[in-house]
Amino acid sequence: MAGITLNFDFVEQYRDRIGSGFLLTVELSAASLVASMAIGVPVALGQSARVLPVRYLCDLYVKLVRGTPLLVQIYLFYYIIGTAWGIDNKVVAGVVILSVFAGAYIAEIVRGSLLSIDEGQLEAARAVGFTRAQTVRHVVLPQLVARTLPALTGQFATIVKDSSLLSVIAVIELTQTIREITATNYNFFGGFLLLGGLYLCLTLPIMFVSKRFEKRFSYAHEA
Repeated sequence: MAGITLNFDFVEQYRDRIGSGFLLTVELSAASLVASMAIGVPVALGQSARVLPVRYLCDLYVKLVRGTPLLVQIYLFYYIIGTAWGIDNKVVAGVVILSVFAGAYIAEIVRGSLLSIDEGQLEAARAVGFTRAQTVRHVVLPQLVARTLPALTGQFATIVKDSSLLSVIAVIELTQTIREITATNYNFFGGFLLLGGLYLCLTLPIMFVSKRFEKRFSYAHEA
């Protein structure tokens, strides 16, 4: 292939570093998913709030985050906002950045699912004497879970891939680990081919689970 020799001998030599980078990517992604859910759900509810300032602030947050590249947000937060707030830990900064970014997308997923619930079902619940809490528990939540879970699972795969951009602020996750190794052995082709394979090891199972959820809940809706 154009004089390129495929060589993975470095994997054994750097297995501990690669393993640490892989584990940090998993930890960053998992922590960011939890934190982004904690951001996205309240924002989705805030977008439907009757208090106009709350609604406008939530809408502004979603529009700003979704309308600007993640790379720009990483630089802006880490070098300006993070410095002003005294956040020196790059891993913590990375989780905050990914969470704020993914939170806007999760907010739209949840908001769209809430809007898709038939108003007639809520009226029927009130007609049979359900309280507001019972309506949420027995009518809203089951449908909300069914409609958001596949998309949220897919969003987790996106978070995993987006975590690679944290290498620009030298978070030693998987991408930065491979960049440092290839800078030493100059095996760029082998290194980044391995990198792609390791990300696939993370994202393919997640996408498989997402597809399973889609099929399962689509069958439930048809039934």
